[in-house]
Amino acid sequence: MGSPSSGQVADTQGEQHATTVLVRYFASARAASGIEEEVLRLPAGASVSEAIDELRKLHPAELPRILDAASFLLDGIAVRDISRQLPDGAELDVLPPFAGG
Repeated sequence: MGSPSSGQVADTQGEQHATTVLVRYFASARAASGIEEEVLRLPAGASVSEAIDELRKLHPAELPRILDAASFLLDGIAVRDISRQLPDGAELDVLPPFAGG
Protein backbone atom coordinates (compact mmCIF):
# COMPACT_ATOMS: atom_id res chain seq x y z
CA MET A 1 0.00 0.00 0.00
CA GLY A 2 1.46 3.29 -1.04
CA SER A 3 1.25 6.40 1.02
CA PRO A 4 -1.70 8.48 -0.13
CA SER A 5 -0.64 11.92 -1.21
CA SER A 6 -4.03 13.59 -0.93
CA GLY A 7 -5.57 11.40 1.76
CA GLN A 8 -5.84 11.76 5.48
CA VAL A 9 -4.91 9.40 8.27
CA ALA A 10 -7.79 8.71 10.63
CA ASP A 11 -6.71 7.44 14.05
CA THR A 12 -9.64 8.06 16.35
CA GLN A 13 -9.31 5.24 18.85
CA GLY A 14 -6.21 6.51 20.69
CA GLU A 15 -4.93 2.98 21.17
CA GLN A 16 -2.39 0.73 19.51
CA HIS A 17 -3.66 -0.39 16.10
CA ALA A 18 -2.74 -3.37 14.04
CA THR A 19 -4.88 -3.06 10.90
CA THR A 20 -4.32 -0.25 8.41
CA VAL A 21 -6.77 0.12 5.53
CA LEU A 22 -6.66 2.53 2.60
CA VAL A 23 -10.23 3.68 1.91
CA ARG A 24 -10.87 5.08 -1.56
CA TYR A 25 -14.04 7.01 -2.34
CA PHE A 26 -15.71 7.18 -5.74
CA ALA A 27 -18.36 9.50 -7.27
CA SER A 28 -20.92 10.71 -4.70
CA ALA A 29 -19.02 8.99 -1.87
CA ARG A 30 -16.04 11.20 -2.72
CA ALA A 31 -18.26 14.28 -2.71
CA ALA A 32 -19.88 13.28 0.60
CA SER A 33 -16.57 12.61 2.35
CA GLY A 34 -14.81 15.60 0.81
CA ILE A 35 -11.68 13.55 0.10
CA GLU A 36 -10.48 10.98 -2.43
CA GLU A 37 -8.94 8.57 0.05
CA GLU A 38 -7.89 8.17 3.64
CA VAL A 39 -6.11 5.66 5.82
CA LEU A 40 -7.98 4.05 8.68
CA ARG A 41 -6.14 2.47 11.56
CA LEU A 42 -8.31 -0.11 13.27
CA PRO A 43 -7.83 -2.77 15.94
CA ALA A 44 -6.45 -6.11 14.82
CA GLY A 45 -9.16 -8.36 13.46
CA ALA A 46 -11.47 -5.48 12.48
CA SER A 47 -14.14 -6.28 9.92
CA VAL A 48 -15.43 -4.42 6.89
CA SER A 49 -18.49 -3.58 8.99
CA GLU A 50 -16.31 -1.98 11.67
CA ALA A 51 -14.52 0.08 9.02
CA ILE A 52 -17.88 1.26 7.68
CA ASP A 53 -18.97 2.22 11.21
CA GLU A 54 -15.77 4.23 11.62
CA LEU A 55 -16.39 6.01 8.30
CA ARG A 56 -19.87 6.97 9.52
CA LYS A 57 -18.31 8.56 12.62
CA LEU A 58 -15.60 10.37 10.66
CA HIS A 59 -18.00 11.83 8.07
CA PRO A 60 -21.40 12.10 9.81
CA ALA A 61 -23.02 14.75 7.61
CA GLU A 62 -23.50 13.14 4.18
CA LEU A 63 -21.55 9.88 3.98
CA PRO A 64 -23.79 7.61 6.12
CA ARG A 65 -26.63 7.89 3.60
CA ILE A 66 -24.24 6.90 0.79
CA LEU A 67 -22.79 4.01 2.82
CA ASP A 68 -26.29 2.56 3.28
CA ALA A 69 -26.57 2.00 -0.50
CA ALA A 70 -22.91 1.56 -1.42
CA SER A 71 -21.06 -1.51 -2.62
CA PHE A 72 -17.57 -2.24 -1.41
CA LEU A 73 -14.50 -3.76 -2.98
CA LEU A 74 -11.82 -5.27 -0.76
CA ASP A 75 -8.55 -5.44 -2.65
CA GLY A 76 -10.51 -5.30 -5.90
CA ILE A 77 -13.00 -8.06 -5.02
CA ALA A 78 -16.68 -7.40 -4.27
CA VAL A 79 -17.55 -7.72 -0.60
CA ARG A 80 -20.60 -9.93 -0.09
CA ASP A 81 -20.18 -10.37 3.68
CA ILE A 82 -19.33 -7.20 5.61
CA SER A 83 -18.39 -9.27 8.66
CA ARG A 84 -15.28 -10.30 6.69
CA GLN A 85 -12.03 -9.49 8.47
CA LEU A 86 -9.81 -6.81 6.96
CA PRO A 87 -6.22 -7.80 6.29
CA ASP A 88 -3.59 -5.26 7.27
CA GLY A 89 -2.67 -3.08 4.30
CA ALA A 90 -5.95 -3.71 2.46
CA GLU A 91 -7.68 -1.31 0.09
CA LEU A 92 -11.39 -0.77 0.62
CA ASP A 93 -13.24 0.98 -2.20
CA VAL A 94 -16.56 2.70 -1.53
CA LEU A 95 -18.74 2.54 -4.63
CA PRO A 96 -22.09 4.34 -4.51
CA PRO A 97 -24.88 3.19 -6.81
CA PHE A 98 -24.24 4.40 -10.33
CA ALA A 99 -26.92 5.52 -12.78
CA GLY A 100 -26.97 3.95 -16.21
CA GLY A 101 -25.86 0.53 -17.20
